[in-house]
Amino acid sequence: QQSNMDTDRTPKLRYEVDMDEDEDEDDEFISDGSDSWDEMEDDNQTSVDCFFCTNTFRSIDSAVSHCSKEHGFDLPKLKAKHKMECYSYIKLVNFIRSTNTSCDTIMSCDRPLWSDDKYMTPVNQEDPWLMFDFDDVEESSMLLDSGDPPRSGYHVNAEDGRVTLSEMHFAELQKTIKNLNSQIKEKDEVISQLVADMQRMKATLGEVMVGESNHNVVLNQNVGGIRLEDDEEYFNTYAHFGIHHEMLSDEVRTTSYQNALCLNSNTIGGSTVLDLGCGTGILSMFAARAGAAQVIGIDQSDIIYHAMDIIRENNLSDKITLVKGRLEDTELPVPQVDVIVSEWMGYFLLFEAMLDSVIYARDKHLRPGGLLLPNRCSLSLVGGCDQVLHTEMLGFWSD
Repeated sequence: QQSNMDTDRTPKLRYEVDMDEDEDEDDEFISDGSDSWDEMEDDNQTSVDCFFCTNTFRSIDSAVSHCSKEHGFDLPKLKAKHKMECYSYIKLVNFIRSTNTSCDTIMSCDRPLWSDDKYMTPVNQEDPWLMFDFDDVEESSMLLDSGDPPRSGYHVNAEDGRVTLSEMHFAELQKTIKNLNSQIKEKDEVISQLVADMQRMKATLGEVMVGESNHNVVLNQNVGGIRLEDDEEYFNTYAHFGIHHEMLSDEVRTTSYQNALCLNSNTIGGSTVLDLGCGTGILSMFAARAGAAQVIGIDQSDIIYHAMDIIRENNLSDKITLVKGRLEDTELPVPQVDVIVSEWMGYFLLFEAMLDSVIYARDKHLRPGGLLLPNRCSLSLVGGCDQVLHTEMLGFWSD
């Protein structure tokens, strides 16, 4: 990729450093021989050409500063982004010199365009950029950014190891930190619940294997014998928006339930529907819009309070009744229903551990000949590959 500047080569500009007035006066007393010696030193002094324009500088530091300020060429950012070392830097210099690639292209590339070993051969063996000590690029500057182009557009100033942010930028970072802490808290609660579930399963399995039994172990055909206190942590994991956002974002899942209800309005119409574990109430609303005469949504989680607001805002309060409680401990407005719908399938099918509640609802509340949704499914297992994720998670340990 060639730079646009190749087609318009203007004469090179030289930035000279002004001498002090006292030195200028002293120059009047220098002999002709001394003048010749100074001129020889000036002629032999190496100039540093900018990578991206025709400007020339007397020192590499001036050139680096110019490239950073005028062109956005950020060596610390490149070093952090591509994990560059001295050899990679040499390739970068020769790549720019041989291809005249624009600064924007270099800074925005996801992978080094200069990784080919052919760029170890210098275009100009005397290029001062090749003499630059790349190891001296400060790591503190690299920590200001992850290597990606800035998304917020905020300016970050770093001098003498101190970072200065605007008030708006600082406020946005604080908001981001707060959101991340909230997400971490939700994940920790989910993990705690999973660990508790595993411990209970291990204890139950162990006692079954040795034939022991006590009042805390109830092995019934349904979950009616499990104490509510033992289930409280399970329901708390559904009290936050995170898990519901993940489920609702699954377009295939949500659309399939919508089609199963709305495209079968001849069956759903006029019926009484039980939405087991209603969550945010999405399935209850699908059933109501499919023509159900009455929809009962039940959930022990506190998310049901938000579902009540959602139902009200969608003007469906006359058709949908929401009940907070655990099905096994709660008396429904009607003893039996025509249709039971529930989204009980989780990761690897049984992750959400709701199947026993669905069976309990079917046996106790579904009228003879009633409909249980979903009533059939096809399971498919497909191998997938994410090379970026593989490199990030596994390739990291090869560095």
